[in-house]
Amino acid sequence: MKLTTLLLAAAALWADGPGRIESRYASKDAPLSADPGAAFWKGAKGVFAENDQLGKPTPGHRTEIRSRWTDRDLYILFICPYEKLNLKSDPVTDKDTFKLWEWDVAEVFIGADFDNIHHYREYQVSPQNEWIDLDIERKPVQKTIPEWNSGFTVKAKIDESKKIWYGAMKIPISSINGASAKAGQEMRANFYRFQGPGPKRAAISWQPTGSHNHIPEAFGRLVLVK
Repeated sequence: MKLTTLLLAAAALWADGPGRIESRYASKDAPLSADPGAAFWKGAKGVFAENDQLGKPTPGHRTEIRSRWTDRDLYILFICPYEKLNLKSDPVTDKDTFKLWEWDVAEVFIGADFDNIHHYREYQVSPQNEWIDLDIERKPVQKTIPEWNSGFTVKAKIDESKKIWYGAMKIPISSINGASAKAGQEMRANFYRFQGPGPKRAAISWQPTGSHNHIPEAFGRLVLVK
């Protein structure tokens, strides 16, 4: 069986991921914080990513994801337990870091076009405040536009005593849907992590995809609620 056939079969198996995360409305923007104890994050009910892309448990890496939104921005917080961090030796935080996914990273895949689910955006943050945002089109041919700029911002911190790192994002909603936000709006979304060096590297997925992370058919739903 050809690889493409296997991927299509895997996508069908995990089609329309059942996951749902509610992004709770905030009446005003707040300074971006990677502290889960901050008042801004306390009203956000999290979901958990604790399996790999095939649905197999990843012990010790149960990742919490929280979300809030304002009239202009979508906020995401990752709470990421780790065993050993795989960090880039020369981090750059004032511009995109291409291939950031080769190190420890937390990722958001999100799209608002339900007629063309293969067009979506990707946002990444590392434990060292590195970042990249990508405009992705998977069909009819795969295109990734790394120079696309969403205007999003990130903040991260590492708690070595607890072996947890925290990554926060503030994403302009217009960069996702080309418009403003409104209560009740749904977006197709998935959350993903890469953790650790070498052969012990773990991949942690909120919605299992059956193969690799870029399978939009398997994305869950992010819902803006008040």
